[in-house]
Amino acid sequence: MTHPHLIAAMSRPAFYPGNPEGVELLQTHISLIFLAGNLVYKVKKAVDFGFLDFTTLEKREFYCREELRLNRRLAPEVYLDVQEIVERPGGELALGGSGRVVDYAVVMKKIPEERMLKKLLVQGDLPLSVMERIADKVADFHSGAETGGRIDEIGGLETIRRNIEENFEQTRAYIDVTIPGRQYAFLRSWALNFMEERANLFRRRVEDHRIRDCHGDLHLEHICLLDPEIVIFDCIEFNERFRYEDAAAEVAFLAMDLDFNGYPEYGRAFVDAYIASSGDEEIRQLLNFYKCYYAYVRGKVVGFKIQDSAVSQAERDEARATAGRYFDLAYSCAGRAERPALILMTGLMGTGKSVLARNLAARLGAEILQMDVLRKELLNISPTDHHFSEFGQGIYSEEVTRRTYAEALNRATEILGRGKPVIIDASYKRREERQKAKSLAERLKADFYVIECRLPEEILKERLDRRLTEAGEASDGRWEIYLAQKGDFDPINELSSGEHLLVNTADTPETCAHEILLKIKGIREETEK
Repeated sequence: MTHPHLIAAMSRPAFYPGNPEGVELLQTHISLIFLAGNLVYKVKKAVDFGFLDFTTLEKREFYCREELRLNRRLAPEVYLDVQEIVERPGGELALGGSGRVVDYAVVMKKIPEERMLKKLLVQGDLPLSVMERIADKVADFHSGAETGGRIDEIGGLETIRRNIEENFEQTRAYIDVTIPGRQYAFLRSWALNFMEERANLFRRRVEDHRIRDCHGDLHLEHICLLDPEIVIFDCIEFNERFRYEDAAAEVAFLAMDLDFNGYPEYGRAFVDAYIASSGDEEIRQLLNFYKCYYAYVRGKVVGFKIQDSAVSQAERDEARATAGRYFDLAYSCAGRAERPALILMTGLMGTGKSVLARNLAARLGAEILQMDVLRKELLNISPTDHHFSEFGQGIYSEEVTRRTYAEALNRATEILGRGKPVIIDASYKRREERQKAKSLAERLKADFYVIECRLPEEILKERLDRRLTEAGEASDGRWEIYLAQKGDFDPINELSSGEHLLVNTADTPETCAHEILLKIKGIREETEK
């Protein structure tokens, strides 16, 4: 166990050479970090989380020395030494010298906080081109990192599967605490299915020596932009399973963290630059899988903090919320469409098509074409201006409707051409229009789905009445138009069950979107408790 007087002793300036003005203590779930003047002293907590074990003095010494050795690959000027912490005969703790060794500290040069990547991003004036510099450094590191032999063996598909299963086992107790049970079940099924369906791809990555002795923990808080040097520090030293990995996983980790912190455009720039530097186009096939994996790992690790009695209740509450955000990001990464897809929202007015479209687009990474907005745009009408025409008249005439649907397919073609999924939010009451959209999807080799929203009429009427008074609402739908539309809707009987997805929108939009994701991904929902 950690010496009971270690924190008190190392919190005193007199404990350190040069007697710094003050000492600041930071804690993670596995480390005590003492900032003392221009130096940092990092002590490992005597903890065992299964994936790491620092419970004995010998293990803490070994992993301190591993931390020094491994981090000198990317930050040799930062990692200085490993020093003993000793107890002198009188019981006083000291840094080095004679006495009984009670622990070890990794000694590092303090990195300027104001040059950390995360802080520079927050300031808002960091050019996208800096991601090219980071990508080049990471790609160069990977090209020279060890590979083959034991690294390939440990970093192969069996280890990936073991890591995935371990994540779910270690977070089972956190279901409906930091991760909703619905997300847990979805993510577990999706990850296991992904590995099974792409087993040949994972094996080919090993054969092509894409498995390297990587950093293993490449996120924003471990990158410092000095001039002109880029310092990447604090790699994984405590478990080879997390460090011997596909270079694609390392790339995905940083991209995920940029997404999490609200900088997806920087994540895309980093991925594109890394692929350009390394020539590894196959990374795109694995990007969402590994982004999901690392978001889940971060959610798991942050979530452990809520069980740490050494931190305040406020910190535990913050950890609970942060873990939930990471798990939600993992869920979104798993939900991302792997291929271009054309998705039609269909159904009578007021059935919740637009709300469901927005929730679904956020998970699939899709763009939305909203027919009510597009119709008014073509006619130079403000989207929020209401036009209460009779059914099939005015801006809702057959001629205007045909033009609008044709323009929607033109715009969808451009989006699909960029490899993205697109959702067209419309009624799609005419079989002819649905078949035109399906033909487009087939021509562009995109997946095709028609999501039909249905809702009990008593709920629907209430929604329509309420919607007319909502600010910023583009739809002109009202009850009498609904009744007319109801008798003028071509039944959907031309599609296969895999293309025609029914959903009862009386449930919450999140529940409905989850139901659709299950169908699109081909996942059977299993409740985990």
